[in-house]
Amino acid sequence: MASTPTRRGRGRGGRGDGSSSLPPPPSTLSLIIEEFFIVVYEDPLVKKALPKKFADYLDGQEPAKVYLRAADCGPRLWTVEVLFDGQGRMYLDKGWENFAIAHGVDFGCFVHFKYEGDDVLTVKVFDGTMCRKYYYSDDDDTDDESDDDVKPCIHPL
Repeated sequence: MASTPTRRGRGRGGRGDGSSSLPPPPSTLSLIIEEFFIVVYEDPLVKKALPKKFADYLDGQEPAKVYLRAADCGPRLWTVEVLFDGQGRMYLDKGWENFAIAHGVDFGCFVHFKYEGDDVLTVKVFDGTMCRKYYYSDDDDTDDESDDDVKPCIHPL
């Protein structure tokens, strides 16, 4: 009769007594969504749907706008209006186009978001080859972008 293998030893942080110090299964953890990504399959300049789990995480605190900060692109915050469709979906709307143009978001890009709290999302853009786009800012102005003033971050040579 074959026996079922068991794990013994310390493993990842175990105490050596067969018990585990691994975190509890996801069903017992509170839902915390800090990071997520979207893949740009359609027009990169139109509103973008964010994951439903992130919208659920914000339930009851649904902001009218968020502030996007490109990682490694200075302190500038880009104001982007947020839409909720009443079915649990959240969209980046007015202001997303300016951010996308300035940061080279195009078809096939992966856009990584990290929620920093206070309606701020830090953003990293990866191109279609799965390589990250790095930028720096030539503008020390930390004011929000206006619709008429799109100043792109500059890709280093």
